[in-house]
Amino acid sequence: VQLQASGGGSVQAGGSLRLSCVVSGRTSNDAATAWFRQAPGKEREFVAGVRWSGGNTYYTDSVKGRFTVSKVSAKNTVYLQMNSLKPEDTAVYYCALRWGSTVHYTSDRYTYWGQGTLVTVSS
Repeated sequence: VQLQASGGGSVQAGGSLRLSCVVSGRTSNDAATAWFRQAPGKEREFVAGVRWSGGNTYYTDSVKGRFTVSKVSAKNTVYLQMNSLKPEDTAVYYCALRWGSTVHYTSDRYTYWGQGTLVTVSS
């Protein structure tokens, strides 16, 4: 399984970005994909996740109402639409996949990781 994340960039506060994560080698719908982020000097934290079977979505409180995670199974792609961006959203964003339908909020439960894409939000 390989994950390829893209879509990061630099925006001003209040702007929007859409991240994409293309998953190759996924052989089952019994899987979950999550977005994590890591800011300089901070631990990696869960942002949002989606189940490939059923499409249930999950968010950390700080992004609820601003971010939307979705998937297009036919394209093996997971998206993270980020609106109303704030400077505190600045981080490297990673997508990750685990087998099993549970979306876990800790990074150690995910087996496969993309390379990360940098999001910078200026005030």
